[in-house]
Amino acid sequence: MEPMDIVAKSKEDASLPKATMTKIIKEMLPPDVRVARDTQDLLIECCVEFISSESNEVCNREERRTIAPEHVLKALGVLGFGEYIEEVYAAYEQHKMETVQDSIKGAKWSGADEMTEEQALAEQLLFIYHH
Repeated sequence: MEPMDIVAKSKEDASLPKATMTKIIKEMLPPDVRVARDTQDLLIECCVEFISSESNEVCNREERRTIAPEHVLKALGVLGFGEYIEEVYAAYEQHKMETVQDSIKGAKWSGADEMTEEQALAEQLLFIYHH
């Protein structure tokens, strides 16, 4: 397996934004220290595993079978990363909005032609929040 394959093998795999993680890694080290690209990828993968493991523990404590976003947020708090919860939640909300917008653009359901994009987005959000 190539080092670049470690970060995100497919869309379904958990991953972290590589550019952001690279920036964090660089900020944590002295300015004269360099980190090889494959080492950065490995560190990112370790972070994913670290957070996923604790998220799974939170999920199990709540007797759930599926890790939900709120389990990840709780895991961040348990692991001592509470200061990032607000930013992670904002990124999650942004991701949800982008996903809904993408699904609206590709939608082929009846009545879509009569709605504006904003109306269709509102309909999708109402559906998501009520289900």
